[in-house]
Amino acid sequence: MQIEHVGLWVHDLEAMKAFYQMMFEAKVGERYENHAKGFQSYFLTFESGARLEIMHQVDQLVDRAVQGQYAHLAMSVDSREMVDQLVVQFKAQGLPLLNGPRVTGDGYYEAVVEDPEHNLIELTV
Repeated sequence: MQIEHVGLWVHDLEAMKAFYQMMFEAKVGERYENHAKGFQSYFLTFESGARLEIMHQVDQLVDRAVQGQYAHLAMSVDSREMVDQLVVQFKAQGLPLLNGPRVTGDGYYEAVVEDPEHNLIELTV
């Protein structure tokens, strides 16, 4: 069994698509729209084959803000140096570094940052 994809509600679909493309070299699929529901999404595929679906639907954003849909998105990279490099890139864009880089108690090298809509991203080796 494996996770097929993770879904993430976003406010600005196009900006978040561009962000994940630029920061994580995600390949972007075709934009999907359901006009009856006012729903739009993109599937983003990463080098490893993992997929993230970013989704926008106004009424769902209210529910997400109240309930919280996930704790964080973990992005595994090739090396500690790459974690450090991504931290520098996040900071250069004015995005906050919340924790790390550090070695965790369970042996991961990680940093926790935020994307432009304040979703937590764990950068890890």
